[in-house]
Amino acid sequence: MSDVMLSGRTILVTGAARGLGLVLAETLRGCGARLVLADRDAEAGVAAAEKLGARFVPVDLAEPDAILAMAADVAAQEGALDGLVNNAAIATGIGGVTFEEIGQESWDRVMAVNVRGTWLVIRALAPLLRRGRDARIVNVASDTALWGAPRLLSYTASKGAVISMTRSLARELGPDGIGIAAVAPGILRTESTEYVPPARHRLYEEGRAVPGVQEAADIAPTVAFLLTPGALALTGQVLPVNRGFVFT
Repeated sequence: MSDVMLSGRTILVTGAARGLGLVLAETLRGCGARLVLADRDAEAGVAAAEKLGARFVPVDLAEPDAILAMAADVAAQEGALDGLVNNAAIATGIGGVTFEEIGQESWDRVMAVNVRGTWLVIRALAPLLRRGRDARIVNVASDTALWGAPRLLSYTASKGAVISMTRSLARELGPDGIGIAAVAPGILRTESTEYVPPARHRLYEEGRAVPGVQEAADIAPTVAFLLTPGALALTGQVLPVNRGFVFT
């Protein structure tokens, strides 16, 4: 990818300390972006920021006050944002159970982070995005919400909500010239999917139009493009980036 594709653009990535978020941050930095990395893991986040020449800001999406503090920090330091990647989410320790076995506390925790947290981040950073240049938002959803993955209901439902949120916000943010889209990856080989049974990995890997493993790096080029000024025509769209496991 071009090392000037995102030159001069300031982009904040949540959940950027490890896994997909870190790979996305590395790719965006390689495309010339100035980065703000946000994560609840301060130690890993600071290390990632130092590696990428970025700035780190702590945030816990389960805590509304922490999101407001993050926004205030970015307003004071950066003043404006040209892009936002909503990647942070709860994805581990919640699968492998039927809908009847999900605890209410677990359900509420997933929704508080994956749905409410995503909304609050966008709401808190919207003034900074309006000050930016051709601002773009990319929400990381999941193709589980497109094909109805079983025994993963809270996560699947939360990502379905993120997809609907993306479409609705496209209409609200469009008059400001802000584009928002979502990517819906298939299952990746990352730290967050180590708990997934081998049979589920095989289901994906053998069912893709292009069979095989999908890595986090496969998602990053699409996200990078969606953060460019030229991606405005894709606002409101959901792109299944999954090597052809799901078609829309």
